[in-house]
Amino acid sequence: MSTHFSRSRAIALAGALLFVSGGALAQQAPAAGAPQQQQPQGPIAADLVAVQPDWTKVCGADQQTKKEVCYTTRDFGVSAKEGEAPQPLLALAIYDPKGDDQKIIRLLLPPGLMLKPGFRFAIDKGPQDAGAFEICFPNGCFAEAKVKKAVVDGMKKAEKMTVVVKNQANAEVTFYLPLANFGKAFDGPAIDPKVLEEQQKKLQEELQKKAEEERKRLEAQKGAAPTVQSGAPAAPKK
Repeated sequence: MSTHFSRSRAIALAGALLFVSGGALAQQAPAAGAPQQQQPQGPIAADLVAVQPDWTKVCGADQQTKKEVCYTTRDFGVSAKEGEAPQPLLALAIYDPKGDDQKIIRLLLPPGLMLKPGFRFAIDKGPQDAGAFEICFPNGCFAEAKVKKAVVDGMKKAEKMTVVVKNQANAEVTFYLPLANFGKAFDGPAIDPKVLEEQQKKLQEELQKKAEEERKRLEAQKGAAPTVQSGAPAAPKK
């Protein structure tokens, strides 16, 4: 199977996840060595919004089977601060191996989640199905579920997809992903590889810019912090 989604989205979202630390989801995964903060014990829900203008469909040959595989993908996120553009938090891709009734739902999820239970998902108010985590990186984990073509056909007409996971406090976290225009993109033509390359290049440049702005902001905060003097003041000279 093509790993294009894995490579491009892992790079892009791994960087972008750093910018949602002020959000309700990302703050549940403190960095290694950081003080442990009290985590919410009850269920958490997040209505995500699309980060990209539309879904992107990419097609190519599977390196192992040599068959054509297309995937339709979109990034979703939340606003780190009120009034700001949403930052990527989660990516969804639907893989369509041509001539195969089995399709694959692949997610790139934020860190700080329990892996053993896997994830559950549902289309609109339909029944829940289960999926499993496949591999994790420091800033995100990939999870997959193999589904029948009928499930994807249902997604084309649906309003939203619900994804349920558990965080480190064993509390359920529910993501709501809008599916508007998914069917049109899934059944439509694939994006030109050159256009896709330009989009990814632009995204990387934007993430690098945001990372530099965040670094400068943190440095400015450190520089503005008041200096605390220890010990008693020196005695005046006689």
